[in-house]
Amino acid sequence: MPIITALRVQTGGEDRVSLYLDDEFAFDLPLICAAGLRAGQALSELEIKALDRENKQQAAYDRAVNYLSFRPRSAEEVRRHLVKSGISDAVIAIVVDRLRQQGTIDDVSFAQFWIENRERFKPMAPRALRYELSQKGVDQDIIESLLPAVDAEASAERAAEKQVWRYRGVSRIDFRRKLGSWLYRRGFDRDTIHSVIDRLEAELDQSEPRYFANGLEE
Repeated sequence: MPIITALRVQTGGEDRVSLYLDDEFAFDLPLICAAGLRAGQALSELEIKALDRENKQQAAYDRAVNYLSFRPRSAEEVRRHLVKSGISDAVIAIVVDRLRQQGTIDDVSFAQFWIENRERFKPMAPRALRYELSQKGVDQDIIESLLPAVDAEASAERAAEKQVWRYRGVSRIDFRRKLGSWLYRRGFDRDTIHSVIDRLEAELDQSEPRYFANGLEE
């Protein structure tokens, strides 16, 4: 059986160890996987394969955790990220399942985060949110359970209020056209758009009589 002849902590960091068998480099191991190994220890082929497998799983897990450190992700986002890193489907399945069991990946929590973040910084219509979450691999049942809480008209109004300053000095016709087109691109339907624009126009007439060009329609 091959003998461990050296376990060397890699230069520049103490989280990985180079494993040498019979004086030849075999593979790197995370420090956690090298715990319990010692120079002079004999390893069977099955033990070597198990160590290599554990190494690959831990490396994939560490990569996933780093990816998740920037913001919450859906399970599918994590899977796609690991696929791009050349990790096998079998290892990815193990890592994703581990993260789910730990609660690090939770598509319900992720979808809630995504909707709340959009509502706060970039209000969108429910259908636009549905599309985005679907693209991120969130199950349709989860999406449909959360979207009823989104008030489309309130979201459209918040979105429009962020844009109003851009159109100061335009005609009423241009105001309605430009703001309407912008809201439509956010996924809002025409009835919601007309309702919000009517209300904003009336409010601007009261608060800023000179907001529109010459105060008149073209």
